[in-house]
Amino acid sequence: MLISPWMIGIDLGGTKTEVVLLDAKSNEHYRARMATPRDDYANTLNTIKALVAQAEHAAGLQGLPVGVGIPGSVSRLSGRVKNGNSTWLNGHPIVEDLCRLLGRPVTVTNDANCLALSEATDGAGQGFDVVFAAILGTGCGSGLSVAGRVMTGPNGVAGEWGHNPLPWTPQAELAQRPCFCGQSGCNETFLSGTGLALTHQLLHGEVRKAAAIAAAAAQGEPEAVTTLDHYLEHLARGLAGVVNMVDPDVIVLGGGVSNISVLYDALPGRMTRYVFGGEFDTPIVPARHGDSSGVRGAAWLGARNEIAKDE
Repeated sequence: MLISPWMIGIDLGGTKTEVVLLDAKSNEHYRARMATPRDDYANTLNTIKALVAQAEHAAGLQGLPVGVGIPGSVSRLSGRVKNGNSTWLNGHPIVEDLCRLLGRPVTVTNDANCLALSEATDGAGQGFDVVFAAILGTGCGSGLSVAGRVMTGPNGVAGEWGHNPLPWTPQAELAQRPCFCGQSGCNETFLSGTGLALTHQLLHGEVRKAAAIAAAAAQGEPEAVTTLDHYLEHLARGLAGVVNMVDPDVIVLGGGVSNISVLYDALPGRMTRYVFGGEFDTPIVPARHGDSSGVRGAAWLGARNEIAKDE
């Protein structure tokens, strides 16, 4: 079977859209970003088209496989985007529209699925069979890769951890955190960078961003240390819920909050309280490719979809 020597990935974000051109050995040959046209679906698609054209020009070829990661999922029933926090995508048949616009098959999935695939392929999850990867950023998403393949499920929400309630949390605390999805107390409202900032606000009545809180905690500021301690407790509960259900071989963390180095030393000891049986031996590691994991995973997704069609 002949595999294309090139693959293109698109990471469609709320503020920027990124493209990468990889070869079959996962080496990067081209990367570019453009501002995402917020609240403008048609121009968002045109931005993707322009970035794909730039990558193909760099490769000197056309018709290359394309994978796209989006902040949402595509309904198997309707073919339309759902659950997207970039709300102007919701309700649109993005796969159909991109296939027509680019003149080829296009594979689209959730951006956290792209993180999982990237890290399972040649990142921090390489060599592990079951990889759970979570984005701890402005929001909180996650994906699950098994034997090198992303799990999506009939409803497109396999591994979607961010919109389950934080385990072992009193209802009164859950009610303090309304979520955009319409529920309250979702993991996202505790474990995202936004959730970390909200924890600080609820504890101390002060509005600060997550990065500033982490930096202050590293300097020993008492209020920030307390906030980070609460966050570690929340994250331990959230991840223990994953272990009790899936028991992955490795947990990979991405997004801005994953850069807080104390997470990796402090979490394992806290997990044993919540993991059934009181044992926890799962590596928790930062994403090897950092912010690049999503777009790299999208490239692999598109290429593997093309390969599967030929087999």
